[in-house]
Amino acid sequence: MKTIYHKSSNNRIKGLSAVLLASLMALNFGCTKNFEDFNTNPTALSPEQTTALLKSAIGPIEQEIFHNYQIAQNLSADAFSGYMMAPNPFGGINNMSYSLNDGWNSSGFNDQYNYVMAPISKIGQSEVKTKSPEAWGIALLVQVMAMSRVTDKFGPIPYTTAGSSLVSTAYEDQKTVYNAFFKQIDTAANNLQTYIAANPGKTAFYDKGDLIYAGDPMKWLKLANSLRLRLATRIVKADAATAKLQAEKALSAPGGLLTTAADNAAVAQSGTRDNDLWVVTVAYDGDNALGAALQTYLVGYNDPRLPVYARPATDPLFTGQYVGIRSGANTSFNGLGKAGYKTYSTLNSTDNVKSPIGQKAPQILMTAAEVWFLKAEAALRGWTGAGDAQTNYETGITTSLQQWGVAAGSYLSDATSIPTAYVDPKNAANNAAAVSTITVKWDPTSTNEQKLERIITQKWLAIFPDGQEAWSEYRRTGYPKLFTVANNNSGGTINTQTQIRRLPFPSTEYGNGNSAEVVKAVGLLGGPDNGGTRLWWDVNKANF
Repeated sequence: MKTIYHKSSNNRIKGLSAVLLASLMALNFGCTKNFEDFNTNPTALSPEQTTALLKSAIGPIEQEIFHNYQIAQNLSADAFSGYMMAPNPFGGINNMSYSLNDGWNSSGFNDQYNYVMAPISKIGQSEVKTKSPEAWGIALLVQVMAMSRVTDKFGPIPYTTAGSSLVSTAYEDQKTVYNAFFKQIDTAANNLQTYIAANPGKTAFYDKGDLIYAGDPMKWLKLANSLRLRLATRIVKADAATAKLQAEKALSAPGGLLTTAADNAAVAQSGTRDNDLWVVTVAYDGDNALGAALQTYLVGYNDPRLPVYARPATDPLFTGQYVGIRSGANTSFNGLGKAGYKTYSTLNSTDNVKSPIGQKAPQILMTAAEVWFLKAEAALRGWTGAGDAQTNYETGITTSLQQWGVAAGSYLSDATSIPTAYVDPKNAANNAAAVSTITVKWDPTSTNEQKLERIITQKWLAIFPDGQEAWSEYRRTGYPKLFTVANNNSGGTINTQTQIRRLPFPSTEYGNGNSAEVVKAVGLLGGPDNGGTRLWWDVNKANF
């Protein structure tokens, strides 16, 4: 398949200060996991210079969680989650139809090592780690947020071993990686608690350079606890004992969890930098649109978030209707290329309303609404400190609606509305029957499995537009129920009904002197290195 590269990344480069960009280049971040060169570079800065640089560097590092967004997430997880679909056929055969593009997907693997782990490694070697341990804790949380996305795309990764050798880097199984995440969250939470106790009301070292919380240590502590709960819940089917232990630790932790929209973790834009989803949807002239699955749930439920998330179609055949695009649809079937589907519903990028993809909208990492749904599932599983499942579920919905500035009305009491079927007005080959009959109203008499479907379906609606988290939760639980791809071009490596489970390791990992370790990693994966192999936490068994 022809390799198709993403459009200009100038928007990303503009987000870095000139000083930081020059320093990153001098410190040689060009190669995957090139930590050793970075750590021993003869042009290394003095401790004072390093401290000054790193104080202003945390914001750009936070932004790099979304590095190369179009190819690292939008043309994979955003589509696999059912949220979005590209009108652009990109040559006709690509990720969306399961013909996986190594040139795209390698960015989701490599970039977090180069643009997040490498500079955070520098923070760990600086005076900041010892003189401002709360800053080190914040840096660790940024790293865990970034690298959890990598392991949840690919499976085994180099993590605690990263940077130990210029020749080969050992991969670690996901259980080891997740245990490392929990230990790093321990360090971060302990450092933040100590700082808060000693410095009541004071902001942390990074102060205004921090584009997530402006150095607010209380909010970072809440995020640490909430992130622990997210990761604990992720592994419940693979390691129930650790999941319960870590979840109950989060539920009882000092500082509490994210509870209101004011606590939401999102990376603000700075300077000339724009929201990445706005870029691929608007600046790239319609490379991104509403997914059919999201359309059918929002429309079927008469969800008040629909006009906040999406815009009606502009096509003369169905003007004013909300019509998304089915995953894997042949968007070039009529010979018009992108133009054939550009008139379908797109995402709402209007800046004068609350919109998740406004040009300057912050990019969401975790919301309080998600945490309420995590607590609802925890209560369903009987974990100590979780509270009541129904109360948490309903609070999750209302917290999300408040986040987007819409009224609940009768939404929570709707016991009849269900997701609709999908009809493609231009190509009936993409039509699909409704896949779920789950309603919004909580039903205390339903089974735990039905309650979980209700929780995860509403969680999926609430965490939009975070396609990476949504795809991970779909793989873990099977919810919400999603349409299969309209066309499966995987050559039999991905089961249409099971849907895609991961991304293959980049081909560069096999050819850069690390091939022996990649072969070992495939052994840790427990299946072939393709999109059909399940990750460690993606266990093929019932949720309850």
